[in-house]
Amino acid sequence: MRSLSDQLNELAARVKQAEDIMRAAQEKNRAALENQRDQLKASISEKKDQAKAAAAAAQDQAQSWWDKTRADVDQRFDTLRAKRDEHRAERDLKRAQNRADDAELDAADAIDFAVDMIDQAEYAVVDAVIARADADALELEQKQS
Repeated sequence: MRSLSDQLNELAARVKQAEDIMRAAQEKNRAALENQRDQLKASISEKKDQAKAAAAAAQDQAQSWWDKTRADVDQRFDTLRAKRDEHRAERDLKRAQNRADDAELDAADAIDFAVDMIDQAEYAVVDAVIARADADALELEQKQS
């Protein structure tokens, strides 16, 4: 993310550019206006491409993280199920009770994991809302300046 100073410098440059456009319009300098329009069009297109690329990269990163997390969880549960299947063949009551206790603990761990993931998701949503509010406030502040 760019610093506020960089953003203000860009804003100042854009204001200067707008002044040049106004001066050219007042002077009826059509060539300068057309040149400026072409530059603005290219700048808008470039920023649009950059935004698309950033969004795609963020989406790829999030998808990669989710795929890895899901694979890790699936692998853990596959291991647990394989152990349980192996133990079902045993008939010893004490072992069966211990396995039941372990299975209940595993279930509790899985629930804790799910709750933690929900907490993480809620935190991410709240963080995103706060960041958007900060950005909107800054934009409003800059517009008023």
